[in-house]
Amino acid sequence: MKFYITGGTQSFLMKLIEKHQDEGLVLMQNEDQFILIHQSEGDSFFKTPRKYEVIASHGKFPETGFSAFHHIPVSDEGRPLFEYHFKNQASLLEKEHDLMAIRVLRPLSSDTYLIITIWKHELSYKNWKPAKSFEEAYTKTDAGIEAKALPKVFPRPSFLKRYTIVKADEIYGHAD
Repeated sequence: MKFYITGGTQSFLMKLIEKHQDEGLVLMQNEDQFILIHQSEGDSFFKTPRKYEVIASHGKFPETGFSAFHHIPVSDEGRPLFEYHFKNQASLLEKEHDLMAIRVLRPLSSDTYLIITIWKHELSYKNWKPAKSFEEAYTKTDAGIEAKALPKVFPRPSFLKRYTIVKADEIYGHAD
């Protein structure tokens, strides 16, 4: 499965949604931007998307919710270890209360992996993040070795972006 992300103005992305209603597009926003997500077995119709391959997946993206995008740069040498680790860790996250969906995404044109978690509410994410499961998922390998002991795996710090899923029909106040 392929995973594509594009950004743009609210009105531009709404036009894409209206034009491609059968594609299951997901609109998200934060304080800085709007993004549109397209999951597909084939190519995307986005002109210049960020492209990923789904390597682990659980759940479907809901119509509303809170999403956390963990951007994690990984060195070429570290890719096999990172992918092995997160394929196995995704099953641990599936058990979290109020987690609606998770995607572990391999970048197709950069070194930055993307781990997306979708929650019913932002509070659910905040309650989970400090929990032990967060530490297990993001700081340890399967053998229990801390990630800090593997400096060649992560060439620079990771970063987080938060989004809210927006129901497209609520933007204009009506359903199409």
